[in-house]
Amino acid sequence: MRRLKKEKAVLAGLILLFILVFFLSACLGRYFISPDMIVKILASRVLPLNNAWPPEAETVLFNVRLPRVILGAFVGAGLACAGSAYQSVFHNPMASPDILGASHGAGFGAALAISMGFGHAAVIGLAFAFGLGSICIVFIVCRHLQSDAALSLVLTGIMVSSLFGAATSFLKLTADPNDTLPTITYWLMGSLVSANSHSLPFVLPVIFIGAMPILLLRWRLNLLTVGDDEARAMGVNTGALRGIIIFCATLITAACVSVSGMIGWVGLVIPHFSRMLAGSDCRYSMPASLLLGGGFMLAVDILARTLATGEIPIGILSAFAGAPFFIYLIIREGKKDASFGKQTEF
Repeated sequence: MRRLKKEKAVLAGLILLFILVFFLSACLGRYFISPDMIVKILASRVLPLNNAWPPEAETVLFNVRLPRVILGAFVGAGLACAGSAYQSVFHNPMASPDILGASHGAGFGAALAISMGFGHAAVIGLAFAFGLGSICIVFIVCRHLQSDAALSLVLTGIMVSSLFGAATSFLKLTADPNDTLPTITYWLMGSLVSANSHSLPFVLPVIFIGAMPILLLRWRLNLLTVGDDEARAMGVNTGALRGIIIFCATLITAACVSVSGMIGWVGLVIPHFSRMLAGSDCRYSMPASLLLGGGFMLAVDILARTLATGEIPIGILSAFAGAPFFIYLIIREGKKDASFGKQTEF
């Protein structure tokens, strides 16, 4: 009972922390908007208030700042949710959202669209299509393999990632070094600079549709930790469960990468941190991953917008923040992740 209260208290604290970071992210930037001004502007949409604020503040808030903050929260939460799902399904603390090649496939699709001179909508569309296409290739190849299903998925994902990575490198080699190549390189580094009200209706429903089944089935993920035979004895179709979770996590990954580029470490490190705070029970660690991932992405985006005169790619900052923490985890846990070595109590 005491443990349950602790986990609920952790989730409540993470919710408050996420709200705080979300609000700060809406305030901070090259054009500072005070907290009271944000409240007044938002309230004016439902209450008859006088426009006692500069018109550019309302323009920046609704056309630039809020779309970026909302997209960043969804992307961070989505990548963390996908990473937590992959680590639970594969029983591998090193699993991450790009394990099945979705990130590299989406990166190739975006690079192809940029090299062909397509617009922003086409870049998102091709990135998403190739992200899903890479997963289709993985599953088609795995159907012809007789080895362990989880191992086959991982190995095939590495192969597909390598192929799409090589194809992306070829596009960069042949791209115009004065225009196209810098655009491709910057996009692959990861950024929310292209966030706008037109991209939100496309990506947010996809992330939401992918995350909901994972959240609804998160208690079943606990059963996978006791072994497939025991889980089947409890009435769980382990093959179908893994297929649903993998598909949903990959859908989330493809959607996130299609709008933000390749942002690493979020889906790898945040699930570890959430298990440290909320425990290894997926019923609590999965929501914790969502909240931490969204808050982490917003915090990194604040730094990306304010540390230098030019915007720093988020992928660089997330690596600076994630890599040292992961080294700490390796030193702390040794060669075996303790959270995967314990069975969840029911």
